[in-house]
Amino acid sequence: MACTHVTTTKLTAPSAYTQVHKEECTQCFDSQDGSEGIDVCLTCFNGGCVDPARDHARNHFNLTGHPLALNIRRTVVDKPDDGTPPPQKISKLAIVPEDEEVKYDHSLKIRCYACQGAECAKDCTPEISAVADAIMSAMSSAKQSEVKAWEEEITACEHTLCLVQDPPKKLEQKSLAHCADCDLKENLWLCLACGSLGCGRRHYDGSGGNNHALEHYEKTGHGVSCKLGTITPEGTADIYCYICNDARLDNDLSTHLANWGINVSQQMKTEKSMTELQLEQNLNFDFSMTTEDGKQLEPKFGPGYTGLKNLGNSCYMASVLQAVFDIDAFQERYSVQLADHAKTCTNEPANCWHCQLHKLADGMLSGRYSQPNPKKSDEQVPSQDGIAPGMFKALVGKGHEEFSTMRQQDAYEFFQYLTKTITQKEHATKTSDPTSQFEFALEQRLQCGKCKKVRYQTDNANSISVGVPAKQVGEDAYEPVDFYECMDTFVAEELVEGYNCPSCNEKTTAHKSVKFGTFPQVLVVHARRFAFVDWVPRKLRVEIKFPEGQLNFDKYMGTGQQIGEELLPADAPAAAEPALDQAAVEQLTTMGFPENRCKRALLNTGNNGAEIAMNWLFEHMEDPGIDDPLPSEGGANASAASDEQIGLLCEMGFSPLQAKKALKETSNDPQRALDWLFSHPDETGEESEESATKDTPGDANPPFNYTVKSFVSHKGTSVHCGHYVAHVLKEENWVLFNDNKVAVSPKPPIGEAYLYFLSRSKI
Repeated sequence: MACTHVTTTKLTAPSAYTQVHKEECTQCFDSQDGSEGIDVCLTCFNGGCVDPARDHARNHFNLTGHPLALNIRRTVVDKPDDGTPPPQKISKLAIVPEDEEVKYDHSLKIRCYACQGAECAKDCTPEISAVADAIMSAMSSAKQSEVKAWEEEITACEHTLCLVQDPPKKLEQKSLAHCADCDLKENLWLCLACGSLGCGRRHYDGSGGNNHALEHYEKTGHGVSCKLGTITPEGTADIYCYICNDARLDNDLSTHLANWGINVSQQMKTEKSMTELQLEQNLNFDFSMTTEDGKQLEPKFGPGYTGLKNLGNSCYMASVLQAVFDIDAFQERYSVQLADHAKTCTNEPANCWHCQLHKLADGMLSGRYSQPNPKKSDEQVPSQDGIAPGMFKALVGKGHEEFSTMRQQDAYEFFQYLTKTITQKEHATKTSDPTSQFEFALEQRLQCGKCKKVRYQTDNANSISVGVPAKQVGEDAYEPVDFYECMDTFVAEELVEGYNCPSCNEKTTAHKSVKFGTFPQVLVVHARRFAFVDWVPRKLRVEIKFPEGQLNFDKYMGTGQQIGEELLPADAPAAAEPALDQAAVEQLTTMGFPENRCKRALLNTGNNGAEIAMNWLFEHMEDPGIDDPLPSEGGANASAASDEQIGLLCEMGFSPLQAKKALKETSNDPQRALDWLFSHPDETGEESEESATKDTPGDANPPFNYTVKSFVSHKGTSVHCGHYVAHVLKEENWVLFNDNKVAVSPKPPIGEAYLYFLSRSKI
């Protein structure tokens, strides 16, 4: 290799915190397993493909000037029949990095792009050899994100640190054999305060226990319990604090157990811990790909039929992405318009929103990664590997309290978060926004029950959440309901008690209803299939019946102010609402609570999350002032926004006038101000009555006919666990996307869906 760059290029080995993109290209899903492998930049550790059609590695050199790359190509090594070491013990909620050398053989070489791709051996110089070895031994960026997302460090709390125990006594073996209040012998929890033994919580499907440990806490206030069967000789075990309502660490567990005559050194772990059970559920959840008569579903391959691998618990994301990227506007924006984005993008590809959206669109739509797996040629039904959207998941969830984790999430909440993020990103770049396909206007109508005067208000939306009427006919059986019944519940009139009428100048009862002001091209309907039983959200198995042919929504169109209706006078300007956790507000509203009540609950519980607020809501449902306006903060004496806060919003594409108005309305909270701006697209910030306004989203010209184009279904007994799959209508066939398994679905369960994507018909 006649190349001087191997001796003149200054290189630094990656540290433990450096992102090393060595598994796949950052701008497509080509990986080490391809015939040419991928090139990892020795300067910044970006991964690039070498396929001539894309050649992202060479493009990286053209943009950065980084000459040297390590080409990595790996092949599978047959596993030995014996001598394989046992898997590492799970000590926390984390995926333990595997030893790749056990499974793969790697072929390595150095390539210089400044010398037209000249190649040499990995150990051509000691310095390059050291950097290459560091790359190979480093945890890949994908694995870093995976492990970080899975890790859920369990910490001690004041209740475990300050545990007060009853006087010591040795518990007899027979008293530890089963629950003190029933005959259950598994999932038993020992109260570390008094030595009482109770069974665990009852799961949503009836398994788990009879709640006796929880009932013991409610009677005594003893909050700290230890799960028998998980105690190890090293002094570890599952500890749960009912006061904190979370898993905890007991630093003095050996001493606390010795108080009841239990010697940890003589214990043997006999049951799976909560961590192991959760990992097992998340990583091993499978779903049948057979028909009712046992036949395998016909697999599909090619463009538009690419599956998304489950990253542990990412089915909520995969199902929504399959539905969204079936929409023409998303394909046009992220596959076609961004086809050449990589050639000029100077951002780090793994952290560039548009790089990753194009990578995802290309991976899902090109068909390159949707081919029968040749390594599994012995399968009766061919399968595909699909693509692993780990880089996109890490980017879209970055900084989000829930979507950055591997915990179970709600598909509808993710849809709302995804579209909100896309809208913000596209607004900043002043380009076309495919989420406009979902946007429309809702017409809110309010009428005072005493003076009969009315008020109309138009709010923009990108989806609706409808109740599913539950008519129970058995223990867990319900009558089917018509889809129009669900829509009727959405537009049904509701009473507002204690309404402060600005015309009557007193509290009255008002009548409130909502209809459509316009309709979108794609109407997203969230079917709320749950009810609260003993304060626990339970999923309801109610089938929704759809009529033959198209759905017509003409009757749900609003009419606006009618002849003879007198408008209510304007309310006095309100000061800004207190800052609240918007993610918690969205989570509670998704569960069916009115937004004002959700905010009040968070305000009265110290803004400490949705779960605590939900408990407050159940305790105060009948409060007379539950629907009163929230107390405000700031008001006329609120301080002015800083230049830094205004500049932050201006960077997102808004004018200084808009930024100032939004910050004024949200007590100078930039994040809330950003949300406010997107929910008030007509606001210019100008005080003039002649301010320019944007067009109202959606269309107001009937007929409003729709067909179901795709839907997301939830498989499981609870809203907190289970599995999401998507069905998409393609080429007149319904296709099931179950993670990376893609097949024709002859009988799609459309009546059981959780999230519907309805496409407006052209005629």
